[in-house]
Amino acid sequence: MNPVDRRSFLRSSAFAAAGAALSARTWAQSAGANGDIRVAVVGLNGRGRNHLQSLQRVKGVRVVALCDVDSAVLARAKKSLAEEGSEVRTYVDLRELLAQKDIDAVSIASPNHQHALQAVWACQAGKDVYVEKPVSHNVWEGRQLVHAAARHNRVVQCGTQIRSGEGLREAVAWVRSGQLGRVTAARGFCYKRRDSIGRADAPLQIPANINFDLWCGPAPLVPPRRLRLHYDWHWVHVTGNGDVGNQGIHQMDVARWFLGETGLPRTTLSVGGRLGYVDDGDTPNTQVVIHDYASAPLIFEVRGLPAKAGATAGGGRRGDTMDNFRGVGVGNVIDCEGGSVVSTNYFTATAYDKSGKVVREFKGVDRHMQNFIDVVRSRKTADLYGPIEDGHVSSALCHLGNISHVLGKAAQPDALRERIRGNAGLAEACGRMMEHLGTNAVDLKATPLALGALLQIAPGTERFTGEFAAAANPLLTRQYRAPFTVPDLSGKA
Repeated sequence: MNPVDRRSFLRSSAFAAAGAALSARTWAQSAGANGDIRVAVVGLNGRGRNHLQSLQRVKGVRVVALCDVDSAVLARAKKSLAEEGSEVRTYVDLRELLAQKDIDAVSIASPNHQHALQAVWACQAGKDVYVEKPVSHNVWEGRQLVHAAARHNRVVQCGTQIRSGEGLREAVAWVRSGQLGRVTAARGFCYKRRDSIGRADAPLQIPANINFDLWCGPAPLVPPRRLRLHYDWHWVHVTGNGDVGNQGIHQMDVARWFLGETGLPRTTLSVGGRLGYVDDGDTPNTQVVIHDYASAPLIFEVRGLPAKAGATAGGGRRGDTMDNFRGVGVGNVIDCEGGSVVSTNYFTATAYDKSGKVVREFKGVDRHMQNFIDVVRSRKTADLYGPIEDGHVSSALCHLGNISHVLGKAAQPDALRERIRGNAGLAEACGRMMEHLGTNAVDLKATPLALGALLQIAPGTERFTGEFAAAANPLLTRQYRAPFTVPDLSGKA
């Protein structure tokens, strides 16, 4: 195979036009509407392994290629599939994979800062896309991915798999039909133990098996100052989005789904910090984000420290007991005038009346990857359980919370309480958060929480207005490192 001219990849209008012209009819002729769907998996740590397992369970799918910038990870995955009787091609550079005409779709499970760019590239190459959550690292590039899917007529499914479970789908429809009255607050929770990632004395020495230029992609080509390259990128803003963007997109997506809101909120405010230990992470491990929607507030909470003090100053213990809110550690509580719906896992929910009596139970299973393949075959994108527009909006909620936090300022406990006391939902959630930190021996006078900027979103836009607009609007995007630049697809036919 001739090597791809990497710098000309995005500039090739002929290449992009070829992707746009690949209609449902030509797709059916090339892949065969009744033939196997040929899929490549991109990013093979963590979620990528789950993608492989999910795809192998879907009838009529062949995994034909793998891609990872870590050649050791790539070799292990190839060997594992070979032992199961499947031979696949491997690529370190995604652009070389995307140039192959015998690949119909890609599933992307790379780090967050790569999601939007890689998915846009795939759309331009005429591939359908399953992209992990969040679909973007910032708000602007998420919108460009929505444009790319439409412009190139691609099926793009977001990895918000809770939406595929029949139980939650029924619960949403049931609540929105008024069975419990009006929703008064939609809450999401991520009470999940997050240990310190440690402190590095010097920048990380990148192993020879990792193509670090490709790993960085749009991000600065600078060796990170932390102990591990893989996974801990979640807890550094330049590549990750903290637990608001890691776990939180699932629960905020569900909360927004129950509310029936299709766009961004009127305002967003964060209160939080990285507390209980000092390490190389810079995203909050303790946080409350409140999105003010016209229908009801959407409140999301992060807690990475255990329910009781113990190992918060260092490594921690995975067995530590975590807090819960009305039985929920990771999940949702949807409060309504006549009761509530509580979900403690991805695919079941229970409805209660005001007295706490069970009214109805909802159960389902994960059909997300099957749904993606079904729509790749049918081309009926209205049937997608996690369409890219919804994936983008819910990802944007994560980014708004992080922007508020980044622009925030340290606030002493009494001053913080005074500033938020007029917002009942936020004050209640923050009060519980501060009690939680107290049980972990966190001195909020010595290491105060950050009171974020109150961000106002201009109606019908994805831009800020008001007091903090000048500082916040630049944070809707990033400085991209050529040639890993997300193209501006707004306004283009």
